[in-house]
Amino acid sequence: MNIAILFGGSSFEHEISIVSAITMKKVLKKSTLTYIFVSADREFYLVDTDKINSKLFSSGEYKKGKQLTLKNGGFFTEGMFGSKQVAFDVLLNLIHGRDGEDGKVASMMEFFNIPYISPRFEASAMSYNKLYTKFLAESLGVKTVPYEYLSKNGDRKISMEYPVIIKPVRLGSSIGVSIVKSETELDYALDVAFEFDNDVIVEPFIDGVKEFNQAGCHTGDWELSIVEEPQKEEFLDFEKKYMDFSRDSQVLSADISEELKNNIQVTFKKIYDPLFRGSIIRCDFFVVNDEILLNEINPIPGSMANYLFPDFEGMVWRLSKALPKEKNISIDYTYIHSIQSAKGKA
Repeated sequence: MNIAILFGGSSFEHEISIVSAITMKKVLKKSTLTYIFVSADREFYLVDTDKINSKLFSSGEYKKGKQLTLKNGGFFTEGMFGSKQVAFDVLLNLIHGRDGEDGKVASMMEFFNIPYISPRFEASAMSYNKLYTKFLAESLGVKTVPYEYLSKNGDRKISMEYPVIIKPVRLGSSIGVSIVKSETELDYALDVAFEFDNDVIVEPFIDGVKEFNQAGCHTGDWELSIVEEPQKEEFLDFEKKYMDFSRDSQVLSADISEELKNNIQVTFKKIYDPLFRGSIIRCDFFVVNDEILLNEINPIPGSMANYLFPDFEGMVWRLSKALPKEKNISIDYTYIHSIQSAKGKA
């Protein structure tokens, strides 16, 4: 199978996307990979799979590659003798953050009829925005961590007790995130967060909370990862998550009861189906007093959470054959013809 890897983008997580894309070479070993890079100014470039490395992008060498245009059915190179389509069977969206997770890529792929693995537009909008994720969870009967919402031009007052954690609404990878232990630290933490976003959510910082990650997709059958208990620190900052996005070796399953594992997986399925069909997502959960709380939905997890699956590549192939399909609309201008006939202009 030929899989196009779309990565880069105009995003604070641009470099993380590059790391994830390079990792796919180690993971999708049986597949032919076609790399399509989206520059910071949103130009498309075809990247030689054999030459892909981080320096190619930091040095600007990628600009020597062929520039691509989007047309119906795919990406094309332009030359003296016309257009030539870039061949691939399915596109894997690996743009983290803005562009890739906010619905822009999903909308483009739908508009140009390109088969792709990623959340669809509606799912992207609901999972990219942490506030909307809260609304989605509530509508599904899934509990979340309590929160307060603040906007850049609004009051900077919160009612919950300290310590709290400040999160930009539309960012991942711990960018702009701060733990605030007292009121004197609040203004600075908000200044940092508002550098990245106009909206933030404030949540209680729960010391020693149990955290579990569950990834998966639906390929006709449920394909769920192991339940992972990630390393425990106060929180993973950008640098630690950056390194985490290059993971390609499988991790051990969390040492938890079958009942808790089952409850986490039931909750994951409730969130995933049907909104996230066609994508591989990871949900991060907290367990507090035996209660499962949704922390975040990762619509495009780092390195696609490949390390949580025993057969990640096989799953990608199976998912590529089970993608949602838009209803084909036949347009024959019957209405306009009838108007013209009625006016005697047919």
